[in-house]
Amino acid sequence: MKPNPSGPQISAGIGVQVLRLPHAQGLPLPAYQSADAAGLDLVAAVGEYAPVHMAPGGRVLIPTGLAIALPPGFEAQVRPRSGLALKHGVTVLNSPGTIDADYRGEIQVILINHGEAPFVVRRGERIAQLVIAPVLQARLIEVAALDETIRGAGGFGSTGRKSAGKLAR
Repeated sequence: MKPNPSGPQISAGIGVQVLRLPHAQGLPLPAYQSADAAGLDLVAAVGEYAPVHMAPGGRVLIPTGLAIALPPGFEAQVRPRSGLALKHGVTVLNSPGTIDADYRGEIQVILINHGEAPFVVRRGERIAQLVIAPVLQARLIEVAALDETIRGAGGFGSTGRKSAGKLAR
């Protein structure tokens, strides 16, 4: 652990092996853009002279030219970049996308254009973030009934509004 003058102790992180595929030559490896950033920026490994055009409402699969080997007990989450979403309406369709620790194929990003204008994905453009996170595998235990809680089976916004001290249903 190294000291963080502005807050809690932080670890030096985990090692993740990365394989650069031939079509990613010359592109930067994913990188954190600030000292406390949670996500590494992924860039598009499309051809220099073959940008990908997205019509409004269209979705595309964008290669990153990278494969990774995560340690057991970790996953990589592919998440949208807020700037693309705000400025262009472009986001990651299956957000967050999960990369399991035993997957060794290329990381690819499914983008969708929710904007009103066409969007062009060019080589080297930052298209998504990659967040490395610990995971636990659950051991399911079948039971005849679940313990009761105040919330109970209330879902889909049931905790968002309160009326006279009780949950609105």
